[in-house]
Amino acid sequence: MLFQVGGQGARPTFFEMSAAQQLPASLRAALTYSIGVLALRRPFLHRVLDYEDEFFALLMLVLESHSLRTTDASFSESLYGLRRRAVKIRVKKDNTLSDSKDVIHHSGLEKYQKRLSVLFLVVLPYFKSKLHSVYNKEREATLQASLWGHDDERFNNADYFSEERGSLIPTGNSDVEMSVRARLAKRFQKFVGVFYPWLHAGNEGLSFAYQLLYLLDATGFYSLGLHALGIHVCRATGQELMDTSSRISKIRSRERDRLRGPPWLKTLQRALLSCTYTVLDYAQTGLIAAVFFFKMMEWWYQSAEERMSAPTVYPPPPPPPPPKVAKDGIPLPSDRTACALCLQKRTNPSVVSVSGFVFCYACIFKYVSQYKRCPITLMPANVDQIRRLFHDM
Repeated sequence: MLFQVGGQGARPTFFEMSAAQQLPASLRAALTYSIGVLALRRPFLHRVLDYEDEFFALLMLVLESHSLRTTDASFSESLYGLRRRAVKIRVKKDNTLSDSKDVIHHSGLEKYQKRLSVLFLVVLPYFKSKLHSVYNKEREATLQASLWGHDDERFNNADYFSEERGSLIPTGNSDVEMSVRARLAKRFQKFVGVFYPWLHAGNEGLSFAYQLLYLLDATGFYSLGLHALGIHVCRATGQELMDTSSRISKIRSRERDRLRGPPWLKTLQRALLSCTYTVLDYAQTGLIAAVFFFKMMEWWYQSAEERMSAPTVYPPPPPPPPPKVAKDGIPLPSDRTACALCLQKRTNPSVVSVSGFVFCYACIFKYVSQYKRCPITLMPANVDQIRRLFHDM
């Protein structure tokens, strides 16, 4: 057990159950990212990414089976100190009051419940992931067909003929060449494209309803799968954790005693079992540490890439030199706040865009309207090139 969230009683909080449910998805994302990074140097790892669903399902099958066998909990639930308990409702009669009431009794998981738990934890999520991939492909194909038309129609509308011995023979017919397997796959994709959204919406709706009822303490089942199996998830006590350790030791000792064969074969089998036990014992801690490690590396390299790809900030260019005053133009006043035309302090300052000199708006508008030039540089100008200047208060 790595994490223990506060709370009272054996009933886990909503946040514990939510964290345990979301852990496999986070683990898969971290493993996919790490393998993708390693595949940059080891191209053969791309084959693992091509079969990502199968690889992750096989990994979770090993982890979930081992966890349910030894701790009566799923891989993620065992990290939070949770245990699965079979629910048995018994009617308890009270002789004194002549009434009866339901009593919920928890017991260990049966073998069929463990197998069905693996079905709900590994097999069903695998098929859901494959259906989601098929649906995405079908949706993409439908979108492309709506934009560009079907490939079959485009090729069938074209005339492909070859002349041989004076006859015209058609060379392309996609309907005839399409195999039965391809037709069935296409029909299956269309079937998934139609019904998967409804299936997905129903599953998400039931999950939301169960989680809401669990949050409101209206039910003891966090999901439909747990309700169907008749399983409650409870907090493990200290005694249960000790019993789990002793049970694991007994199971492993029995497995060692069942070894058959010559001495060298038994020694090899014991070594393999010891390696397997070591890997399984540290699988939880190692995988969680890998999640944090690769998330940290992702953040680190992402920050480095952002720094490297960030545009270089150059200093602003210096302002251009002021235009020269024409010999026949109006001279500049000594007071830089005064207008060169009226020699008074500027009111409603305005600039002539061709030269950059500032005057009173009334003065420069009247001058440019009459002479069509800047009064200082004598550069050609019109009233459309006069811009008002405003000061932020």
